[in-house]
Amino acid sequence: MMESANAILDQRQNCGVRKVLHIDCDCFFAAVEMRERPELRERPIAIGGSSDRRGVIATCNYPARTFGVRSAMATATALRLCPDLVLVPSNMALYREVSQQLMAILSDYSTQLEQVSVDEAFLELGRDEHASSVAEGIRQRVRNELGITVSIGVATNKFLAKVASDWNKPDGQFVIRPNEIADFMTTLPVRRIPGVGPALQKRLELAGIITCGDAQTWSLMELVRRFGRSGASLYQRSRGYDSRPIHTERVRKSLSIEHTFAHDLPNPGACLAQVSELYERWLTRVSRTPWKAESLAPFVKVKFADFTQTTVADIGESASEEGFKRLLQQALTRADKPVRLLGIGGKFPHTSEQQLSLF
Repeated sequence: MMESANAILDQRQNCGVRKVLHIDCDCFFAAVEMRERPELRERPIAIGGSSDRRGVIATCNYPARTFGVRSAMATATALRLCPDLVLVPSNMALYREVSQQLMAILSDYSTQLEQVSVDEAFLELGRDEHASSVAEGIRQRVRNELGITVSIGVATNKFLAKVASDWNKPDGQFVIRPNEIADFMTTLPVRRIPGVGPALQKRLELAGIITCGDAQTWSLMELVRRFGRSGASLYQRSRGYDSRPIHTERVRKSLSIEHTFAHDLPNPGACLAQVSELYERWLTRVSRTPWKAESLAPFVKVKFADFTQTTVADIGESASEEGFKRLLQQALTRADKPVRLLGIGGKFPHTSEQQLSLF
């Protein structure tokens, strides 16, 4: 009964009355740097830290991607793949300025604007507006006024629009019309669903779920029993359902701080010794918010030397130095490996405690 009710509700919400655009900048940081330094436009470049300081690639341009360079990759690995890679230090002040200019352009097209990140946003248009023409106009203005490019997805909800924006990158747009949703979703690989990472993808493959069409053969109860809350999300997304509204004000859900160490921490004792300094830095950030540390739900993040990572959260634990140490001890039992990064943080009240959901 619950499954049937959810399906009916979401079918009504996906009946085509909404027109949602997802605007995604193409390799944003790198694009801004190429705009500032045209001589780099045809060269493989990446924004990131130095390889001798355990740097990580923030983003790279498309020439660099042909060598296999990707975001979140260790700089040392990127340089092995592409010895001629040009490393450019980040200029966040400039990127924020260009981001503000982008959002100002988008706000000309709708008051229903949700900024997701520095280089990504959703727009919802009125039902009488021609979404494809609006998308084309936005792309042209961004290209002419800012000297960078964006890709845009157009659909009946946020999830489908986000999937569509990745379809014709770079500098392209893609529309999923209401009468095309069913056929489109049948063949869409589940790995294209935002939030389905490698670990969940592997679990789905073991269950024979490769495409969204495969997922549609499972009932809601079966998916929840097998995959927990991720299964509930998969049931909705595999059918193209998404009732989330446009949020015109960004709401921070958590506040965290992390540190990548120049040399791997060899054992739990060395990791626990770092908590005090991380905690003091975190408290300084919390003091700039309306929240008290004790009202936040704590979590810790650990990235191991092989770049695998784990997160532990406990809404019953205290966001204190000792509380973070207890969570860290739990995290470190999950792998006997040196550690390259530690992070601690707290979720603000009234946000989801689920760490491993699809969204």
